[in-house]
Amino acid sequence: MSQGVMVRRNVHIDLRVNGETQEASFAPYKTLLEVLREDLGLTGTKHGCELGECGACAVLVDGEPQLSCLVLAVECEGRSIETVEGMAKGAELHPLQAAFADLGAAQCGYCTPGILMTAKALLEREPSPTRDRIREAISGNLCRCTGYQQIYEAVEEAARRMKESA
Repeated sequence: MSQGVMVRRNVHIDLRVNGETQEASFAPYKTLLEVLREDLGLTGTKHGCELGECGACAVLVDGEPQLSCLVLAVECEGRSIETVEGMAKGAELHPLQAAFADLGAAQCGYCTPGILMTAKALLEREPSPTRDRIREAISGNLCRCTGYQQIYEAVEEAARRMKESA
């Protein structure tokens, strides 16, 4: 090996994504966002600012919203990762997804996966959040299209639907 040449070795780990264990092999410096999109083909998680400021890349790690652009994938071994692809059950949309579609809460859609995941975590903790709690919960998710009103209404509607079906 010549001087100054660095050998990069991939890590090989099992990641539990959307309830399924998947083997992954990637460079140890890759973020969870990069591994989800590039190595596992889960492109629903969006690449936004890469600075943890926009929320487009939010996923759930052990049920808590995390900005996947700030988390190294190697830190997720043995943890449960949920992405927007795991929300629907077959052809049946999650109540949040259905409410977003029904109420026009998704316009360009770029921010929607991150907001859906953040709102899902909120509704799992608080089945009947107030408008202020919804606003607070998604405050780290930037949307440039909707003005947020439809998003708040869709989360409230999803909470109502989830209560009715329980």
